[in-house]
Amino acid sequence: MSNPKLKDELNDHLCEAVLSLKNLEECYQFFEDICTVSEIKAMSQRLEVAAMLRQGHIYEKIVSRTGASTATISRVKRCLNYGADGYNLVLDRLGIEKNIIGRNGEKK
Repeated sequence: MSNPKLKDELNDHLCEAVLSLKNLEECYQFFEDICTVSEIKAMSQRLEVAAMLRQGHIYEKIVSRTGASTATISRVKRCLNYGADGYNLVLDRLGIEKNIIGRNGEKK
């Protein structure tokens, strides 16, 4: 369930705009206009962090691959476990499975 504090006419319009995009190129065009490069990269980084956490990777590997701070990784992990389920919804639809990786780096 989404945060009721986010629900307003402007945010509804933004979400409807995103839902109107038909392909990857349209997404790039829209996000390039509406966000800074840094904002886009930050969102992309958080999504990759979420995917790696879901796959069971350790913080050290996530930092190495994404460059995310441990604070960002912790925040994303908290959202994965206790958030509105947006990450899980998207990761499910992208086919990114939940895996558990042992200390030796192998899947269990």
